[in-house]
Amino acid sequence: MSKLFRNVVLIMAIMVFAACGKKEAEVETIKIGHKNYTEQRVLGQLFAVMIENYTDYKTNVKELGGTKIAFEALKNGDIDLYPEYTGTAYSAHLNESGLRDPDEIYNFVKDGLKAEYNLDYLGHLGFNNAWTLSVKAETAEKYNLKTFSDLAKVSDELVIGATMEFLEREDAMLGLKKIYPGMEFKEEKGLDGGLRYTAIKNGKIDVTDAFGTDGKLITHKLITLEDDKNFFLPYNLAPLLNGEFAETHPDVVEALLKLSGQINETEMQNMNYRADEEGIPTRVVAEEFLKKKGLL
Repeated sequence: MSKLFRNVVLIMAIMVFAACGKKEAEVETIKIGHKNYTEQRVLGQLFAVMIENYTDYKTNVKELGGTKIAFEALKNGDIDLYPEYTGTAYSAHLNESGLRDPDEIYNFVKDGLKAEYNLDYLGHLGFNNAWTLSVKAETAEKYNLKTFSDLAKVSDELVIGATMEFLEREDAMLGLKKIYPGMEFKEEKGLDGGLRYTAIKNGKIDVTDAFGTDGKLITHKLITLEDDKNFFLPYNLAPLLNGEFAETHPDVVEALLKLSGQINETEMQNMNYRADEEGIPTRVVAEEFLKKKGLL
């Protein structure tokens, strides 16, 4: 092999590697946010896997904290999308009340978020993760608790431990006190979402907030009380996208729409259980679920 030929081959190889490196560097990364608890972590990975498998983009999944932080990040373009609940969007983002029908709320939210913030709310995934209140079986038996109204009658004898978001929001603790007269607990403790189950297990609190699809309800064998006055809004989940991002990334929208109607309450609770209690990484939980559904 001549020296000239070797030099030509070397130059061509360098050009190929440089082109590959440039191409890889130019791959856009989609910024996915989520709130700071298990279900949101699973959902963030579900979105990431779908985007990576149905588009040419990479993803970066980031935990942001509570609702306000995630919403502001989306409006500011710090993230491109995050999972949001209809009830939260209706009451917290649009400051509305009065509706209770799930379809009416979804349509109101979809139109309102677009008109007011230029945010695109895609089709909801199928499950309703409404807030609830939970107690241990022995507490329910001792006080004969089956409903929120039952709880209100004896709440001054009990300690509630809940997330600060639950305690401070009008569509949660503040509103409950108005709808259920007498619901004034002996003490209210603001706890990290992951600590409140340990607290109720250890007897540090008597009542806690929970989401209907929370896997820890199974683990700790907690009793969920009936919201007998239908206070809590429906909390259907859908991807919420920055409007400018959605307009320039129709392939991402198309990929996420494939999730519409694909997850029921039992399936979501099972994914949460696997991540929380079995310690399976949320990415693996997401991939295995999507494969089972035939989406991968």
